[in-house]
Amino acid sequence: MDNITHSIIGFGVGELVHRSLPGEADDSSQRVRHRLLLVSCALASNFPDLDLFLTGLLPDPLGYLLNHRGHTHTALLALPQALLLAALLWLCWPAARALLKTSRPARLGLAASIATGFALHLLMDYTNSYGLHPWYPFDGRWFFGDMVFIVEPLFWVAIGVPLALIMRWRTARWLGFAGLLAALVFFALKGYLGWPSFAVLLLIGLACGAAQWRAGAGGRGGLLLALGVCVGFIAVQGAASHTGRERIDAALRQADPSSRVLDVVMTAFPSQPLCWSYVSVESNEAAGSYRLRRGLAGVAPEWLAPLACPAALAESRTAQALSASVVQFESRQGSLERLRALKHDDCQIDAWLRFGRAPLLDMVKGELSDYRFALTPRGNFTTLHIAPAGACPEGVPGWGYPREDLLAPPH
Repeated sequence: MDNITHSIIGFGVGELVHRSLPGEADDSSQRVRHRLLLVSCALASNFPDLDLFLTGLLPDPLGYLLNHRGHTHTALLALPQALLLAALLWLCWPAARALLKTSRPARLGLAASIATGFALHLLMDYTNSYGLHPWYPFDGRWFFGDMVFIVEPLFWVAIGVPLALIMRWRTARWLGFAGLLAALVFFALKGYLGWPSFAVLLLIGLACGAAQWRAGAGGRGGLLLALGVCVGFIAVQGAASHTGRERIDAALRQADPSSRVLDVVMTAFPSQPLCWSYVSVESNEAAGSYRLRRGLAGVAPEWLAPLACPAALAESRTAQALSASVVQFESRQGSLERLRALKHDDCQIDAWLRFGRAPLLDMVKGELSDYRFALTPRGNFTTLHIAPAGACPEGVPGWGYPREDLLAPPH
């Protein structure tokens, strides 16, 4: 997820933890604890992304692909990261240190905020199609949720509105509301967010805000409702992703019965469970080739289909219908023999394949890229230019190959 989302979730959970604990002995201590739990949970919700400073350890694009969402995004290293964050807060915040020495609720709140922040970072990163490998070094496999768009405004609205209401200063409160509304209007006008989704988000914001208002000065009603909305949204997205994948799989098998469908990468649109972008990976061992397709799949009734896909994010090129609810915009083929030989002979490509979920090998351009990111506005950041074999990069992490099923012939 983006770091704005991580931060909003962290602040929301920190506020909820604070309001769930017994009060401190005096107002000053209560205010210190309030700030401590919000800051600690927000920092913990972002802390694993400090691995961006490690991207220079490998040449481009390998440094970003293999070190971001790398070791700091594993369960094993969550504990030392949490201890480091707690130590930094203890050393750098004298008022918090004094409170923690005397207050058991503050210590429990800090532990809960930091632990929950780290856990939520990994869980939220899992929900999109980029993936992570949380169980390394015990299991190097990548796990992909394929459920939620990487920038999801529903989390901003559901959690942000109750947080804005909680703010002590009226100016900050109204700036929070205005910022949320401006972001939604901007996304809708740019075509990143459909107007029906815009209306639903406004209703969710009003509901969570009303619940927090009714809960009173120290209440948790709006925050708890926001948490329920977020969990429910992820569940709906997961069910819709599963339905869409089944429809795509069936359409691909009908379109080419001789190929084996290895994977269907599902990418959500913001606040929209009815329309999905997909990239499929198919293998045909008999022909010695593999195919990548890109298209759209709908899980909406036919009469809702025109409202489902955001105009700026959904491709508008001529589409080939594979079924009533699945269309294809582009199809690319590659040589299994050539891809496997390059993996064996070129250590740069072998390292890249520890990231690539949909490897597109273009021998004309001399490039290897991940087809998932073919439409990234600033260009495909995964592109590796194939060069004569040189020195092998050092310190390549041992992540599993997402396309192990494509790189090795079936037994």
